[in-house]
Amino acid sequence: MPIAMVVGAIGYDWFEHLSFLMPYLIFLMLLFTFSKLSPEGIKFKKLHFILLSIQLIAGSLIYFFLYPQNEILAQGAMICIIAPTATAAAVITSLLGGDLKFITGFVLMSNLGVALLAPVLFSFGISGEEISFWNTFSVIFMKVFPLLFAPLTLAWIIRYTMPKMQNVMLRFSKAPFYFWSLSLTIATATTVAYMIRLENHNFYLEASMAIVSLVICSLQFFVGKRLGSIYGNRIAAGQSLGQKNTILAIWMSQVFLNPVTALAPATYILWQNIINSYQLWKKSRKDEAQKSVVSA
Repeated sequence: MPIAMVVGAIGYDWFEHLSFLMPYLIFLMLLFTFSKLSPEGIKFKKLHFILLSIQLIAGSLIYFFLYPQNEILAQGAMICIIAPTATAAAVITSLLGGDLKFITGFVLMSNLGVALLAPVLFSFGISGEEISFWNTFSVIFMKVFPLLFAPLTLAWIIRYTMPKMQNVMLRFSKAPFYFWSLSLTIATATTVAYMIRLENHNFYLEASMAIVSLVICSLQFFVGKRLGSIYGNRIAAGQSLGQKNTILAIWMSQVFLNPVTALAPATYILWQNIINSYQLWKKSRKDEAQKSVVSA
């Protein structure tokens, strides 16, 4: 993953043109990941509602806390918190050995919750202009749910009607990692290109947003893991709160907020994937150590 990010940053001028592949890569990642999941396994738990409450309430509060200092910074911090959990969080959770059923349930809950809350915030003036709740809801809903439900539905159709195909997919259980690596290269390239081409640079504001997004990213992973430890779901809870759908967050920033706000979720892409890379590295080291003990 660090190699994918470095390649994307160096070759941003070329890889950003592959951004049209992102929906297809996410679809394939989720299709292979959801092939391991049965619909009976998805159940909503108390921890789901605790995490969603933190996401929605903290996102609203931080806006009003930072607004007196700088409205753009306040919007950037807010969008980094209220952004829904990334659909790809299920992939990373699965690779880390976490609870796939839990993270899938929260991805569904988080995306629906944000689709309902974001239009409320935007329609109450945070965006600075008058916005219809239902129009905003429908636009956000159609951005998120087809990409989430289509692979989930197809994976279950394959599970119950084409068992041989499902067995083939299960044999390629590492495929989502490679799809994720390519999507990470493209996402990094898009982020770097956006930051380089940003007009009217205010380096103090830009640095402040990058630092705020780093602090928020780190805190969300930390709080998620701590709460998850209490309820016996440390890995999945950490990814639920920390790994964000930053592409959607950037889009919401550019459409509904001050476009400069998009810099906060853009840098969040880098922070969350550095954390994910570190977690996967630790997991591989742990697995190698366990294999060494067994072979000895």
